[in-house]
Amino acid sequence: MNQENILTSISKGSGCGCKIQPAVLSEMLSGLSVDIDKFSNLLVGNHLNDDCSVYDLGDGKYLLQTVDFFTPMVNDPAVFGMAAAANALSDIYAMGGKPIMANAVFSWPLDLLPVEMGREVLKGGIDMCKNLGVPVAGGHSIDGKEPIFGLSVTGLVDADNLKTNAGAKIGDVVFMTKSLGIGMLAAAYKRNISTTAQNEALFTLLTQNNAIGYELGKIKGVNAMTDITGFGFIGHLLEICKSSNLGAEIEFVNVPLEPEAIALAASFVLPDNAMRNWNAYEKEVQISNQDAFAWVVDPQTNGGLLFTVSEAFVSEVKHLFDNKNLPLYEVGRLVNSGVVVR
Repeated sequence: MNQENILTSISKGSGCGCKIQPAVLSEMLSGLSVDIDKFSNLLVGNHLNDDCSVYDLGDGKYLLQTVDFFTPMVNDPAVFGMAAAANALSDIYAMGGKPIMANAVFSWPLDLLPVEMGREVLKGGIDMCKNLGVPVAGGHSIDGKEPIFGLSVTGLVDADNLKTNAGAKIGDVVFMTKSLGIGMLAAAYKRNISTTAQNEALFTLLTQNNAIGYELGKIKGVNAMTDITGFGFIGHLLEICKSSNLGAEIEFVNVPLEPEAIALAASFVLPDNAMRNWNAYEKEVQISNQDAFAWVVDPQTNGGLLFTVSEAFVSEVKHLFDNKNLPLYEVGRLVNSGVVVR
C-alpha cells in the first residue's frame, strides 16, 4: 500500500462526509430523545438540532458539551488532527461559547499504521487546541479498523450570550464566514484527481477556526447561529428555519464559493453524502438557480459559521469582522415560510 495515501485509502468515509445520512439518523433516533422535562437544568438536549447540549449551572452561566470525530479527509496526519480539533471546537463557538477543555477520541489501526503517524495526528489536534487556549486534558483510544480522531469539548457561555438554532427572527439577515466547496475538494483529493492548488485550498479551509463565534455571542442582535458541516449549507440552514418556524430566501450570487472547487462543481465531482443530503431535503427546498445545487448540498468538514442578525445590528457585526480582518458574506434573509435558493 502506498504510504503517502494510506490514511484516506483505508477510510470508508472522509471527514464530515462520513456522517450517517440525515434520513437514516432520524430513523435511528426516533423515540430516543431525552425527556427534557425530567431534567430541569438541561436546557438543550438531543430533542433539538443544536450543536451542543446545554446545562444551566444556576449562576448565570451555562455549561456546553459536545463530541465530534471523523475519519481522515487528507493523508497529512497533522492536518487531519488540526481539522478534526477545529471542527469539534466549532460546536462550542457556534453556540456563542468559549471552550475550556477537551478530551481526545482516538481510534488507530496499529496493524496498518505506524505509531509515529498516530502521534502526528494527536499533535496536530493538540496544537490547534493550544493555539486557541484550550487544554486537551485527557481522552480515550482504541485499536480500531479505521483511523478516527476528534474531541469531546466542554465550554461555558454567559446565559445572555447563548445562541441556538431557534432564536432567528423574521427579517434577519443571513451571514456566512467561509467559502463552500470543502466536500468537493476532499472528494477530488481522495480520488487522486486533485491539483496541487486544490489541495492547498483544501488544507487551508480545513485548518481555519471558528473562534469568532465567541465574539458573536456577545452581540444581542445575533439571533441564531450554527456551523456548516456534514449536512451541507442547505441542511444547516433548514435546522435554523425549522427550529425558528421561519423560511429563508438565499441569493446564490452572494454565497462564497471556493475558486479551486468551481471546476469540480461543474464536473459534479461530489462526495457520496452530497446526494444523500439532497434526498433528505429536496422536498423542503426550492433551488431555482441550478448552478447552486452542487454547492448547497456539499458536506463541509470544519465549515464556517452560519448565523442570522437583526437589521439594527448588522453594522456592529460587520465592524467586528472588519476589526478582526475576517471574511463575512451576506447571503440572504429570513422570511415567513419556504426555503428558496435563487
